[in-house]
Amino acid sequence: MERIQKIKQHADKLRLTQLRNNAEGIIHQAQIDKPSYIEFVAQLLQQEVLQRQKTDYDRRLKLAHLPAIHNLDEYDFNYSTGMTRPQLKQLRELLWLEQNYNVILMGPSGTGKTYMAAGLVYQAIMNGYRAYFMTMEEIITILKMKEMISSALGTYNRMLKAHLIAIDDIMLLPIKKHEAVAFFNLINHLHEQCSIVITTNKSPKQWAETLDDEVLATALLDRILYRCEVIKLSGNSYRMENRKTIFDQNQEHLKE
Repeated sequence: MERIQKIKQHADKLRLTQLRNNAEGIIHQAQIDKPSYIEFVAQLLQQEVLQRQKTDYDRRLKLAHLPAIHNLDEYDFNYSTGMTRPQLKQLRELLWLEQNYNVILMGPSGTGKTYMAAGLVYQAIMNGYRAYFMTMEEIITILKMKEMISSALGTYNRMLKAHLIAIDDIMLLPIKKHEAVAFFNLINHLHEQCSIVITTNKSPKQWAETLDDEVLATALLDRILYRCEVIKLSGNSYRMENRKTIFDQNQEHLKE
């Protein structure tokens, strides 16, 4: 027992989580299987690598702040047009992310823009990238609070090191001039360093109205559209077609 405790202490210092937490089980299994020294060391290291990969994946997934529905395997092509199966497949391969391309998902509410953006973030996380899903409002809040609150500064610093950021509902609401300038500075910093997925129900030409600054809007669009795929979605609203009710639809109507 003393030797096992010593092994756990060494494993803890070396951050070998699997060995630290499962030393007895690992040693017991080795006594049964009787692997060679090389096999035992290889298995031990493999377990540690897999554990670290899982821990890193869990951490990146948690920090991404994805909405509940984000798995593109379940994408329903019946409720919107503008995205074909081959196009979605190509997007999910993420070659555009390697080239720092941006994607703009444009269309009316309910056509799957947010779902698709979140799905691409999820796809990136599964492939080992640092990716985040944020609304425009959340980003503006981070930019305003990063000098005052440490958690906001931490989020901001993570954004600067991201491989992919999805910005949901960009330009949905008017923003103040100093907020627009801060947002431009962020986009300017990320330009050609990080891919950006944008969802919007406004055309880029309408952004100037929201920003109330045509020069700033032009500069912002110049950075975003330089290497960018614009996908226009249309069709019925998925939420309205599949809206929920609190009542039992199978129950008989109450008699008056």
